[in-house]
Amino acid sequence: MNFSPPLLPGRLIKRYKRFLADIALDSGEIITAHCANPGALLGGTTPGLRVWVSHHPSPTRKLSYTWQIVEMDGTYVGVNTSLPNGLAEKAILEGRITELTGYGSLRREVKYGQNSRIDLLLTNPGQPPCYVEVKNVHLKRGEAAEFPDSVTTRGAKHLRELEAVVAEGGRAVMLYIIQRNDCSHFSFAADLDPVYAATAAHALSHGVEAYAYLCCVTPEGIEVGKCIPVRLP
Repeated sequence: MNFSPPLLPGRLIKRYKRFLADIALDSGEIITAHCANPGALLGGTTPGLRVWVSHHPSPTRKLSYTWQIVEMDGTYVGVNTSLPNGLAEKAILEGRITELTGYGSLRREVKYGQNSRIDLLLTNPGQPPCYVEVKNVHLKRGEAAEFPDSVTTRGAKHLRELEAVVAEGGRAVMLYIIQRNDCSHFSFAADLDPVYAATAAHALSHGVEAYAYLCCVTPEGIEVGKCIPVRLP
């Protein structure tokens, strides 16, 4: 996925109210950008960090700028949680997520379970349907990419829903899209959300599959890269 028009560089002034960030662009302009990330963004909100934003003026948008990338410890990190679903879909259709090849149909946002919508539903004649829940990951501690970076009751609900899919004979997959490329493995942040970590451990022991993929992130674009091991905490 390439950014078009090109991203604009700047420095973070502050992030506040979760979804807002004040940024000083290299041009000298001070702007307020939408931060499309409900998480804590641990390590990525320090004033002065190098950031990149997209600019899409529109009369229907309250904010024309969106925060896309932050540079942390010399690594480009994607912060926009609305991108991973599209990144995952593109990678699956191109056959780059090997665990999810062999399906003839892909649909997005399909209703299932208890008032839920699955991110991606893969189907093929003669095969059980494959329910894929996509999660954005940006947190790194040590060599591990970790999820979540704050409490997510909705995320735990999704795990329970996927476990029910397996119990009913379907295939269920958690796909963690890591918007950075400097991690050796993936794990669950049990200290930040013990309920999610415990629910994940239970789901994985009852047939839910989990895969984690790094991304190549640059100010020019983001692409899904290689798979890394998933480890329970």
